[in-house]
Formats: sequence, C-alpha cells, structure tokens
Amino acid sequence: MQEQVSEKAAGEERETGRGGKKTLIVGATTNPERYAYLAAHRLTEHGHPIVPLGIKKGEVAGHPIIDLRKKPKIEGIDTITLYIGPRHQAEWMDYLISLKPRRIIFNPGTENEEFEKKAREAGIKTEEACTLVLLSTGQF
Repeated sequence: MQEQVSEKAAGEERETGRGGKKTLIVGATTNPERYAYLAAHRLTEHGHPIVPLGIKKGEVAGHPIIDLRKKPKIEGIDTITLYIGPRHQAEWMDYLISLKPRRIIFNPGTENEEFEKKAREAGIKTEEACTLVLLSTGQF
C-alpha cells in the first residue's frame, strides 16, 4: 500500500530555483558514522532538497526519515542515491523504479547489475559513483 507524502516532507520540486535536485536517500539513518547520514547533510548544504527513506525512525538533516516499508508515493524525484546493499534491494527495486527518477546513483557497495539493467530499461540513467565525491567535485 502506497501513501502520499506531503510536499513539505518530500521537498519542493524536482529542480529548485537554486539548481538543486530533489534527491531520495534510500537507507537514510540517524547514525552520524554512516555515509547516508553524511550524504543527507552534504546534499542539504549544497541546496538539494532531500527525502530520506529508511526503516528506522528519526530525523536527519532536519527532515523526518520516511518509512521505506510503506512504499510512499513521492513525486518529482530527480535522483535516488542508494545506501542499501544488493541483498536488501530486491524488495524495493520495482517501487523505486516506479517513482520515475531521472537517475539512480549506486554508491560503493550498492552496485547491482540486475537493478541497474531494470532501471535503464525503464529509461532511468544509472551511475556507479559516490554521492559525496560527486558533490565535492561539482559533478552532482
């Protein structure tokens, strides 16, 4: 069952007036030692609206973590950045593709040939890259 996520919870638009890209963080966490946590803060610092999705309750970078298990309907996503390993991706693959992002970033350790192929077949660009590096080099 999908639930609609309010625009406030989901960020503003796919592309903001500041050039930000609405980014879904899959595997969002409140743990400051995790890369998903760092990505949430860096994306926000760079002016990109974020939608943190995860399985644990909490808040990151001033945004509530939305329960991934509810598969919420979220519109206007430009980028999905993955922070869950391949063995945990199968149950979310079709859901994430259904959100119709422009691209999916497979961060180190999340690479998944089957998921990448399905995404490309759906017209979604895929990148095996590190969101933090892309941000720090101006390539995001």
